[in-house]
Amino acid sequence: MRTTIRLDDGLLRRAKAQAAASGRSLNDFIADAVRAALALRASRGGAVELPTFRGLGFQPGIDLDDSAALLDVMESEYRGAERKRLARVAARSKPKRRR
Repeated sequence: MRTTIRLDDGLLRRAKAQAAASGRSLNDFIADAVRAALALRASRGGAVELPTFRGLGFQPGIDLDDSAALLDVMESEYRGAERKRLARVAARSKPKRRR
């Protein structure tokens, strides 16, 4: 199958030099590189466990590919947390009543 790919000039020069050094065509070199990248990804297995920091971890229904929706969720969580923090600060700064 034929396709067109765009490579920056430096990467193309390096690929051509590597292909020539190994006695292969640029086409074969690129095809082998793609095969190796796909094999590496397949050998890593299934889902990757990602660490989470603070918060509730991964939430169901959140599409990480939808950056606008993700930003909305993150901002709403931040606003809620900020309101709670400000309420705590205000509660601490109120003067205590004397009896």
